[in-house]
Amino acid sequence: MAPSLIWSLLPLLPLGLVAGLLSGLLGIGGGLIFSPLLLALGLTPHQALATSSLAIVPTTLGGTIAHIRSGRLAWAGAGAIVAGAAFSAGLFSHLGQGLSGWQLLSLQAGLYALLTGLISPRSPMALEPPEQQPRLLAMAMVGALAGVAAGLLGVGGGLVMVPVLVRMLGMPVHAAIRYSTLAVLASSSSASVAFLADGRANPLIGLVLGGTAAVAAQWSASRLEQVREERLVWMLRAITLLLALDSGRRALGLWLEAQGITLQKPGSSS
Repeated sequence: MAPSLIWSLLPLLPLGLVAGLLSGLLGIGGGLIFSPLLLALGLTPHQALATSSLAIVPTTLGGTIAHIRSGRLAWAGAGAIVAGAAFSAGLFSHLGQGLSGWQLLSLQAGLYALLTGLISPRSPMALEPPEQQPRLLAMAMVGALAGVAAGLLGVGGGLVMVPVLVRMLGMPVHAAIRYSTLAVLASSSSASVAFLADGRANPLIGLVLGGTAAVAAQWSASRLEQVREERLVWMLRAITLLLALDSGRRALGLWLEAQGITLQKPGSSS
């Protein structure tokens, strides 16, 4: 590996750690950090979203290992949400190629804005016995919804699943985060196969980001139960709002560029 390439990858390491901490703590894949970073590095929206999916795989693997060790995952529900996520992500992984960059980012912005309003706290409650919950068909459908987000938009789907599991299935936030991490691992793995096959994903950048994030994700996931539910919810709300604004700004810029409209920067002469 050329020394210049090594130096260019070093700035990715601290951001990978941040993404990993958020992934393990909030049940997300880290794509909310990866995608804007990769766009800032000069990757096209299609390349950034595909490389983000690849980086999510090792990131969520680290968190999943910690959650499995905790013994708090019901395997029937885990299998159902994984199956739905993997199938849906593979099915939708080619659909994004037909959309322009500004359309992809606009969809991302709309999704994040919707989730900002959906995420809400609830009173802490214990998990029901495994034989009574979770409902397998509902879990598979939630996983499929996350797979659409992963395959089409290059985000793991954790920000989609957590509010849906809490609001629609009555699941405690901590439990929703654990299932979300596992499903994001499945959806991002499925989508990444297609992204690597068609050349959209950058393997080196994806693995550097994801490998760094995996270490942090395993550490933060093992400490999930120490964080209050209300704090987790407000962290998710703040993140989705910021991402909606950032994706919307980037989408507008690409749309204006496509229309041949150039905005004059402050201080520049006409």
